[in-house]
Amino acid sequence: MVVHGGSVLDANVDLTAKKSDITTFRGAFESVMRQHYPSMVGHVSVKFVACPSICTEGLGILSSLSPYSFDVSPSCMDAPQVTHDTIPIGAIPLLASSSSDYQDAVSRVVLAANQVYHDFVKSEEGKGFIGQICFVSDSVGSILAYDALSRATQHSRQSSENSILEGGSGQQGNDNGGNAEDAKHLSAPSPRRRSSGTSDNPHHNKLDFEVGDFFTFGSPLSLVLAYRKTASADRNRFIPRPLVNQVYNLFHPTDPVAARLEPLISARFSLIPPVNIARYQKYPLGNGQPYHLLETIQTNPQLFADGLNIPNIQMHLRRLSDISLQSTMSGIIDNVPLQAVSALTQKWWGTKRLDYALYCPEGLANFPTNALPHLFHASYWESSDVIAFILRQLGRFDLSLLGNEDKDLTSFRPGQPREKWNKKRTSVKLKISLCCIAYSYIDTFQNVAANHRANDVIVREGAPQVLVARFMYSPIDMITLTGEKVDIHIMKDAPAGEWTYLSTEVTDKNGRIIYKIPEDKTLGYGLYPVKMVVRGDHTSVDFFITVIPPRTECVVFSIDGSFAASRSVSGKDPKVWAGAVDVVRHWQELGYLIIYITARPDMQQQTVVSWLSQHNFPHGLVSFADGLSRDPLAHKAAYLNKLVKEHGMIIHQAYGSEKDISVYTAINLKPSQIFIIGKVSKKHQALATILYDGYAAHLSTLQAHGGSRPAQGNARMVIPRGQFGLPGQNTSLRRR
Repeated sequence: MVVHGGSVLDANVDLTAKKSDITTFRGAFESVMRQHYPSMVGHVSVKFVACPSICTEGLGILSSLSPYSFDVSPSCMDAPQVTHDTIPIGAIPLLASSSSDYQDAVSRVVLAANQVYHDFVKSEEGKGFIGQICFVSDSVGSILAYDALSRATQHSRQSSENSILEGGSGQQGNDNGGNAEDAKHLSAPSPRRRSSGTSDNPHHNKLDFEVGDFFTFGSPLSLVLAYRKTASADRNRFIPRPLVNQVYNLFHPTDPVAARLEPLISARFSLIPPVNIARYQKYPLGNGQPYHLLETIQTNPQLFADGLNIPNIQMHLRRLSDISLQSTMSGIIDNVPLQAVSALTQKWWGTKRLDYALYCPEGLANFPTNALPHLFHASYWESSDVIAFILRQLGRFDLSLLGNEDKDLTSFRPGQPREKWNKKRTSVKLKISLCCIAYSYIDTFQNVAANHRANDVIVREGAPQVLVARFMYSPIDMITLTGEKVDIHIMKDAPAGEWTYLSTEVTDKNGRIIYKIPEDKTLGYGLYPVKMVVRGDHTSVDFFITVIPPRTECVVFSIDGSFAASRSVSGKDPKVWAGAVDVVRHWQELGYLIIYITARPDMQQQTVVSWLSQHNFPHGLVSFADGLSRDPLAHKAAYLNKLVKEHGMIIHQAYGSEKDISVYTAINLKPSQIFIIGKVSKKHQALATILYDGYAAHLSTLQAHGGSRPAQGNARMVIPRGQFGLPGQNTSLRRR
């Protein structure tokens, strides 16, 4: 949910502009996901929560008090105008959140968010949704969202948490109590989550749902909270913690409105720089920089050990490089007492760092101060750095495809930044536009989306193990990646194993990589994830190679024929035959290898696989046609015939539509093994078993005594079962 309140300099509510920002944000999300986070496609829904304008009155007051307030044309007097840099922009959110109408504005936001939520769960898109909900808020929206999230009544606690970690005494501080060092620090937030300054309000509207993560863009929230604490008569008053799992405060260092949160919770974090968010252009999957709270404590034990005074500030203002971070890593127990660690983690707003700094072009220093809030506010909605960071937090990108343990895909990181392309013309082909974003302050290249693909490989043990992938760009293969390096990695012992580098190959004139695994590296029985990464831009393709024992039993499903109740998988989201997913799951649980086949060209692979994963189909091996096929049915028959004759597979059952009957009879399947959904002509009815009553009735038959049997042979023991997802997907990303 995007809680859009606008910039602090927005005097009036411009609903059209807000909707435009949401459209930009949603489009940028789709672009980044399809290029580097394909497993997230279809699993993220962006919804707009409109906020009332709360800065108009404060902006008007500050504008009228400005020494240059007379220098405003009469035509501009309908709304407050900021014409000079003398206005203290940081004071606007303080005035806005202190007005008598502010709590009504918070209530309106709560009601709007609840309405968006209920509308979503009633819609076709959100039917059955029980997944994670996150708040993404801009400068003004973050203040309103914070107070909306803090509207929960919990009994207050008077404990050692009343004082900041640095105090260490656990006393309830007063003006005369505690040491001089304690008095310098802000008090810590309390675990209670009661909205500040609203305890006398008889009608508290609350959110009807739980919020997982809370992302803020250029937020002045910490200024507002610091002001509330300073203005409070109770010096020991806690700063309420929002009812979320984790807060992420994203900002540009030169933003005149934004402020850090961490020093508000622990003043010693003023000596630690915020986390630098990796540039998407250089590290699209992140640079591996640690940002968990315990890692920060472990890296800076001298700041968090009890009884130590704050060392010289100048010694710690430098930004630590990755090398220095790693070189200072040591046992946290040996350097910082557990009591100190526990005190800080209990009052922290999550388990990770809170403050994250974004790259800021140097040229912005020449812009007038009153222009920066608008520029920065517009930049967040289209920033690939921001969106890639959010995606890395929402999805852990586990490769837990085949078991209960999670293998974090963030453990796979390219060993080096992007390299220059082997051919200069590659860069020219991929850069299709050079666009200047708002007010010409940032130049960005918009690259063509990658459309790499590879069919899953099925091979009997002892046969040559060959990996084939094709590297193309744009949904219709406008650009072929020729003569460029591709790194090949494989994971053994999935999902708990590590990625193993196999080789670096160069694409041919058709954009293909054909790699035969050397005999000394051949794989035994099992299913292995494969990742091929383009050296030039770190785009990648994920697929599987499965080494099977003789007489492995499988169940085949034709994607278009078996599952889609409408025609186009690549167009609008087609309906799924009721009960189709349950039938596939039934066979998988009996130990059969699941194979999905289609005669669609492989250029549609990402779209179709995302569709399968979106609808929670169990993991299976997928086969597409190599390009456009004149005889798609012959392609299916040839593929299945090869599995049977060359790799010794046994096709136990096969599902599809009427057009698939000829395919399955060509590989000598009996009518009792062929199950057809949908309309069937009379001349074909004797060649297959027609599911007139649909998959639900068929599943009941399968589950009845004698309706189906477990798979036989060794395959079910060496091929682990997958959960709901397909190549590149994981359980944490599916619709829950």
